[in-house]
Amino acid sequence: SAISRSIMTRVALNILTVIILLLSGCCDANRKLLVFLIDGFRYDYMDDLQNLAGFREIVDNGVKVDYLTPDFPSLSYPNYYSLMTGRYCEVHQMTGNYMWDKDTMKEFLIGTNPDSRLPMWWDGSEPLWVTMQKLGKRVYMYYWPGCEVTILGVRPTFCEEYVYNPSEKNLIDSMESALNMLKSDKADMAGIYYEKIDVEGHHFGPHSPEIQRAIRSLDQAFQTLNQKIKEKNMRDDINVVLFSDHGMTDLQWMEKVIELDNYIDMTHIIKMMDRGPVVSLWPKQDKFEEIYQNLSTVDNMNVYKKQEIPDRFHYKNGRFVSTLTLVAEPGWFITENKAKLPFWKNGTEEAEGWQHGWHGYDNEFMDMRGFFLAQGPDFKTNFRAGPIRTVDVYNVLCKTLGIEPLPNNGSWSRVECMMRSSAGAVRAALIYSCLLPLLLLLTL
Repeated sequence: SAISRSIMTRVALNILTVIILLLSGCCDANRKLLVFLIDGFRYDYMDDLQNLAGFREIVDNGVKVDYLTPDFPSLSYPNYYSLMTGRYCEVHQMTGNYMWDKDTMKEFLIGTNPDSRLPMWWDGSEPLWVTMQKLGKRVYMYYWPGCEVTILGVRPTFCEEYVYNPSEKNLIDSMESALNMLKSDKADMAGIYYEKIDVEGHHFGPHSPEIQRAIRSLDQAFQTLNQKIKEKNMRDDINVVLFSDHGMTDLQWMEKVIELDNYIDMTHIIKMMDRGPVVSLWPKQDKFEEIYQNLSTVDNMNVYKKQEIPDRFHYKNGRFVSTLTLVAEPGWFITENKAKLPFWKNGTEEAEGWQHGWHGYDNEFMDMRGFFLAQGPDFKTNFRAGPIRTVDVYNVLCKTLGIEPLPNNGSWSRVECMMRSSAGAVRAALIYSCLLPLLLLLTL
């Protein structure tokens, strides 16, 4: 009868709708996200996967990109924010580890001074954890620089404030806590920051025995993570994404130092921020051209007026960018003089030794490249992806969380291939095309 046919048609349509939703991944709203930011982990640090069981398991079960190109400058705070906003530094305004605002005379000192928490440094763009909180989601963050800051009026649900060089125990404890919060639905997303790799890279260099030990120790932690995910029966419910902010390159002891006071009178500089690969200078106005011309003769360094900074850096339009920006060639270090070189301390505040590694150089320099790994139900397995950029990561995170990304500078086409959902949508379309004749018959 017509009534029975109508009932059958409605039932078939309902079944088809459920099938399509399941296959396209639209019913995965309860999937959780765990993010690891591993500071200073260079793209090739995990090349020896045979001896890194924790990393190897993640690679076998998920996605590995060839490398991650950081934003310029290849420093921590600019890239922390690019990763979480998908925007270039000149857009989100976090353009350095050390910044100065000439209008207010305030300083940002790698997040250590009280003024570093002022909204003006942070409100240039909305990071993912703020978006999540605005949507009524809950975010737990562990040692993540900036999680303690009120950004656009919002803080994460939980923030274990950053401490210098969190220990392996800090890492393991934060992993256990994050998994428990995600498992119990107290958190929808968790972020963990780990600094040891960057610290050892600076102190001893990227090829040192110390960095190898730190990598093996981190690998042990990821073995623990993999085991805990299995024990808690979370493999189908959690996506895990790991990435770094930049890489690291060697510095030669005292051999490749550019001493500015050999070329200019430092009393003609109103303000100088940072030392190393990228230095910001604000010369006195009447001395600007003289300073510029003198520095233009220096070997192994480029000097740029603000509007002459290369467009490819996506940097020059930043609010806190100086009138002169100095960029060293890889391996060179810019400072006022050798008395101001960065020695690291041994805990007694006495100088222990010269730093043997650094970053911040041209972001296309190979040693500045970072890494990206991901595993979970939204990612393909044992999949090797091509190179991506820091600004691309944000779109991946939004996709796994099922939220609409804010306007950003990332490229979805560079990351889409690693997502399982694209394959699911194709399967759904195939199923639909197969069942469509059945539906037509039922309506006859």
